[in-house]
Amino acid sequence: MTKNIPSIFGCMVFNDEVMRERLPVQVYKSLTKTIATGRTIDASIADVVANAMKDWAIEKGATHYTHWFQPLTGVTAEKHDSFISPVGSCKVVMEFSGKELIKGESDASSFPSGGLRATFEARGYTAWDPASFAFVKDGTLYIPTAFCSYTGEALDTKTPLLRSMDAISTQGLRILRLFGDTTCKRLNNTIGAEQEYFIIDKEIYDKRKDLIYTGRTLFGAPAPKGQELEDHYFGPLKTRISAYMADLDEELWRLGINSKTKHNEAAPAQHELAPIFETTNMAVDHNLLIMEYMKKIAEKHGLVCLLHEKPYKGVNGSGKHNNWSISTDMGKNLLDPGKTPAENVKFLLILAAIVKAVDDYQDLLRISVAHAGNDHRLGTHEAPPAIVSIFVGEELEEIIRSIVDGTAYKAVKAGIMDLGIPAVPTFRKDTTDRNRTSPLAFTGNKFEFRMLGSSQNIAMPNIVLNTAVAESFKQFADALENAENFDEAVAKLLKDTFAKHMRIIFDGNGYSEEWEKEAERRGLLNLKTSVDAYKQFDLEKNVKLFTDHGVMNEIEMNSRKEIYFENYSKIINIEALTMIEMALRDIIPAVNSYVSDLASAAAAKVAVLADIDCSVEKSIMAKLSALNAKTYRDVEALKAAEADAAAIYDAIERADAYCKKVLPAMEQLREDVDAMEPLTASEYWPLPTYGDMMFRV
Repeated sequence: MTKNIPSIFGCMVFNDEVMRERLPVQVYKSLTKTIATGRTIDASIADVVANAMKDWAIEKGATHYTHWFQPLTGVTAEKHDSFISPVGSCKVVMEFSGKELIKGESDASSFPSGGLRATFEARGYTAWDPASFAFVKDGTLYIPTAFCSYTGEALDTKTPLLRSMDAISTQGLRILRLFGDTTCKRLNNTIGAEQEYFIIDKEIYDKRKDLIYTGRTLFGAPAPKGQELEDHYFGPLKTRISAYMADLDEELWRLGINSKTKHNEAAPAQHELAPIFETTNMAVDHNLLIMEYMKKIAEKHGLVCLLHEKPYKGVNGSGKHNNWSISTDMGKNLLDPGKTPAENVKFLLILAAIVKAVDDYQDLLRISVAHAGNDHRLGTHEAPPAIVSIFVGEELEEIIRSIVDGTAYKAVKAGIMDLGIPAVPTFRKDTTDRNRTSPLAFTGNKFEFRMLGSSQNIAMPNIVLNTAVAESFKQFADALENAENFDEAVAKLLKDTFAKHMRIIFDGNGYSEEWEKEAERRGLLNLKTSVDAYKQFDLEKNVKLFTDHGVMNEIEMNSRKEIYFENYSKIINIEALTMIEMALRDIIPAVNSYVSDLASAAAAKVAVLADIDCSVEKSIMAKLSALNAKTYRDVEALKAAEADAAAIYDAIERADAYCKKVLPAMEQLREDVDAMEPLTASEYWPLPTYGDMMFRV
């Protein structure tokens, strides 16, 4: 591994340092102004930027360029064009124009559009996002772009993300102006997205059709040892894993990705990578690259990276903690409460805006993390429940209660941590504990949104957070800008807001049954499945939120709702068909073979000695024969349920059927197959076991 990390960090990125070095002064100033303010780029500088970008990329080994975008598939897309341009009949030159930099064209009908594009309506456009740095990867210059249809509707996740960033900046500046800040030109929200993942040996992975086709194990009995001893979390890294992580870090650093923290997670063969905070659009780009490189580097080590939210039943799944904050263009964190948060009115107003946003749009926050894979994880004592709530900590909750009750706030003293060991220094404790069961928790100077699934593009959760908070800012600014007495108006607004939305604040155990009952009493939503959540997406209040702030229009929202249901049905369809194939072609024949050989062995023993005890063989044969017969019946039931669901035309009704009919049939089939596994001799069982997969890396 390269030891001089500063020398390689960002070496494959057309970043600010490279732009300052290679662009004329006026061009550089114009471009950086566009990036800093979010304004439209001056088209007259495009050719100069494109040429400098091309020359730099060629020096880095690039021969092609691509407009890199985020269609509504959950992953990225790219089409590669070479820099070559013919000169005469036998020569070429390397060219790249401003027009090619700014605009590209792609087939819009080949990506999910939710009915926005018919098969014959193929034209779509990609448009350069100057605020996300271009980079070179595998001999190609990657240009981050937005993606839209010929008629202008957003067909990607980046376009509404950028719009939401503008929305929270526009409305947030109104709040800052109320407090006398006239210098800030733009607010940025920043993200640090922690990424959890599993690693498996590739030879073992290749023997599991379910992992190959679906990313999760559809069958599998528990291993004798799981995570009961809690010895894997933060444990020493295995040599092979350490080597993988070192290579991954180096590749990410070359791309300017601040990969900071790595460690073992709670489950065997589970790990985590955490980057440093950065602006949201860059954080989204980088998280997509992190997931891509996790898979890519794993292959070089004979490993496979599993990003599914629940690859193994009965052990912790993988999430993605979205640490979200707001800062000024000078880098001041607006979620820093300071030493005396009870007196920090600006912070309390921003906190109130976030509390209000979470309560008003709890359905959208749930929808933003809704995914067939994440349904297996939420609320299963490894992730927050499906009920959205917010944790602010003991100190802030006491401040909020004092505001609502109109009583004096008694400061919470943090105290000193003294372990009673002279050689170990004392230190000041935080004023509040953490709550790992909370979906959205304040953790000192940021909010940690913990509901995201590990395979997710983090754009949608941040689109919702940005836009919902922008709406709170707008309502607050509308109320305060013309107030006769600003201080009195702020005090009343804080009291009214916290009193109205106190129900969303919860500091207890989110896993408990008591909380589920308490949440219902408070009137909070409990959308347990993705299908339940998706139905809330186009409620009138949600459409109004996105349209009022120009983040998505009603047509774009309708298309996404259609895609949500279609994608859910497709995922369950693939899983059901995979189970059917594995059961019929692999598991049932393997068990039959074992039972047959047991019968032959018993018969051979009886032939030698007529009164020999064959009760063991008979018992195993009876149990396996009964289970295998039931497995076959379960397969037939699953086939019927899947066929019925697939035949439903309406997307919502079809998803409902897959959720309520097909998934239970899949669970029944799995139950019987998993019961046969420990009864079947290992040399007959056709699949690597949980022990093989989690403990042989």
